[in-house]
Amino acid sequence: MIVDLPSTTTVDISKRLVRLRSETGSMALTRVLTLVIVVDENDADDAIETANDASRQHPCRIIVVVIANRRGAARLDGQIRIGGDAGASEVVVLRLFGPLTAHGRAVVTPLLLADAPIVAWWPAEAPKNPAADPIGEMAQRRITDVARTKGTSKAPLTKLAAAYTPGDTDLAWSRITLWRALLTAALDQAPFEPVTSVVVTGGGDSPSAKLLAGWLGHRLRCPVTLVPSRNGSGIISVRFDRASGPLDLVRPQNGTTALLSQPGRPERTIALPPRSDAECLADELRRLDPDEVYAEALRQGLDLVSHSRRTSTEAQRKGITPSVAEVREDTDRLRREAKVGVASAMVEAPMPEKADDPKQVKKAAARKLDKALAKRTTNS
Repeated sequence: MIVDLPSTTTVDISKRLVRLRSETGSMALTRVLTLVIVVDENDADDAIETANDASRQHPCRIIVVVIANRRGAARLDGQIRIGGDAGASEVVVLRLFGPLTAHGRAVVTPLLLADAPIVAWWPAEAPKNPAADPIGEMAQRRITDVARTKGTSKAPLTKLAAAYTPGDTDLAWSRITLWRALLTAALDQAPFEPVTSVVVTGGGDSPSAKLLAGWLGHRLRCPVTLVPSRNGSGIISVRFDRASGPLDLVRPQNGTTALLSQPGRPERTIALPPRSDAECLADELRRLDPDEVYAEALRQGLDLVSHSRRTSTEAQRKGITPSVAEVREDTDRLRREAKVGVASAMVEAPMPEKADDPKQVKKAAARKLDKALAKRTTNS
């Protein structure tokens, strides 16, 4: 349900929320926080959709402050979304016009949930210092997205580091959660050797690649080099150099599967899809305390990263980084072998005595498939 309230006030919006709650009974009161979104008109719909998806894990009141036309007379257009149009939340959209666009905090304050934490999110352009922003000042967590900031990715990261305040975070950091988990798990397995150097390959416009390199440099205390690939490619590979040989985690551009290879162990394919904004936002809503690991990667780790003058293609030819073409071939080969192995195991496995019993046939087929998959060295 969507209720439009043109040329309204926050008092009228609050009254309508109470009335809708009593009339429809569709809005639960178990809201864990208030999510305040500050966005312009062009990005408002995408931001609301992302917040709705994230709210299914974290029921909250979503207040969307849309900076509309700064010219003209002061006006507030309100909109209330509940039910299927609001995910697991209640959404209040506030469109500000004229001089009112400079007073977002005053408009938001009457609609905040009592005694509930406040999280502020800027899906696109964020203030230079989120903690000093009027809305950011009242929030426990402040979420930005440096990947959506205009200009080069290096300058915004530098600005974020200079203005960092405990409670700040960025979706570029959340996007590397799976990379961090897989790399940590790989180093927790034998051989337990120190990493002598690291090479990260990622898009020249990818702040996530820079944050990943900064995190590795700060944590491993070894030289870290960032090799640029074409813009828009995201993170492509990470190589750990160790005494026994390199450990490589490679995900080709636009892929959803990565290949993990290291000496003395069979190659493994691992699911590593790009994370959606809703997944990243949901991750950030799970915690309300400062993210110290992010702060270390941002403020200390970035200065430890050296930037290679070689392109990704040149680095692959020199053997400095793993070959993406070879990874694609190896991944396809492992998939073919997996399919052949499963099919052979199902053909060779004996059928149950009562083959005419549909239930017995289904159980036997399930057992064959489980045994076949258990023999594979690949992971899905």
